[in-house]
Amino acid sequence: IMAKGMSSFISDLILENKGTFENKRSCDMNAYGVYGKTVQKTLFEGDEKKRYIHIYHSISKDADERESFENALRERITLLMSHQNETVEFGSAYEKYFYLHYDKDGVFLYSEEKTTVTEREISLCGYFVIITSERMTAKEALHLYKGRDVSEKLFASDKSFFGNKSMRSHTNEGVEGRIFTQFIALIIRNKIYTALQEENEKLEKKQNYMTVPAAIRELEKIEMTRQTDNIYRLDHAVTAKQKVILKAFGLDANSIKYFASELSKELKKSE
Repeated sequence: IMAKGMSSFISDLILENKGTFENKRSCDMNAYGVYGKTVQKTLFEGDEKKRYIHIYHSISKDADERESFENALRERITLLMSHQNETVEFGSAYEKYFYLHYDKDGVFLYSEEKTTVTEREISLCGYFVIITSERMTAKEALHLYKGRDVSEKLFASDKSFFGNKSMRSHTNEGVEGRIFTQFIALIIRNKIYTALQEENEKLEKKQNYMTVPAAIRELEKIEMTRQTDNIYRLDHAVTAKQKVILKAFGLDANSIKYFASELSKELKKSE
C-alpha cells in the first residue's frame, strides 16, 4: 500500500528518518527521480509481524506540494482578514491551522497561525511511503508499485484505450467476456512496460522509444513481403532501435530471422 507523507499514522516515522537519506547517492532510485530507504517496523500496537516501510522523497514533489500548501494557507489568511469584526464561524480546516479569537458576543476578532502545525506539514512535503509485508528493497517496492499504478490507471481509462465507452453487446456474457479480455490485455501491456523500463535503466542514455506505444510502433515496422519466387522474407534488416527493444524481451535479430523463416514455411504449406 502507498501512503502520503502527511498521513498521521506514518508522519512520525518520516520525521524520525528525515535527513538520513535524501542526499545520499546510494539511496537514489535512478529513473524515478526520488531518494528512498527502508525501515522495518510494526504498523500498529498488537501487530505481531514487522512490515517493511519504504520511505521516499521527491524534490519536484516537495516543491509542488509546498507551493500548493502555502498558496492555500495564504488564501485562508486573506479570507480570515476579510471577515474581521463579523459574526461568522469557520470550519475545521481553519481551526486546524489557526487560533481563532472571538469576543463574548461571538464576533470574530483576529487569528493566529499555529506555526508548529504548519511547519510540520511543510517539513512533510515531498514524502510518501510504500508498505510491504514481503522483504524487498526500496527500489524494488517502488518498481512494483509503479507497475501496478500503470495498470490501474490504464484500466480506469479503458474507455479510450479499448473502446469500453460503448460495449456494443446485447448480453451480460458478452460484456463480461470483453472486460475480461481487456484486463488480460492490460496485464500483458504491464509486462511489456516493466521489461522496457528495466532495459532502459541499463542503457547509458535513456531512450524515448522505450515506452510501450513507441516500442510497439517501432516493432510494427518489421514486415515480411512475398518476393518474386513466391517466398515470404523480411522486407528489411532489423534496425538498431528494434534490436534494443527486442533485447528487453530476450530476443535479437537472429530470433526475428528464425521466426520469419518458420512463418514463411507455414505460409508456403497453406498454399
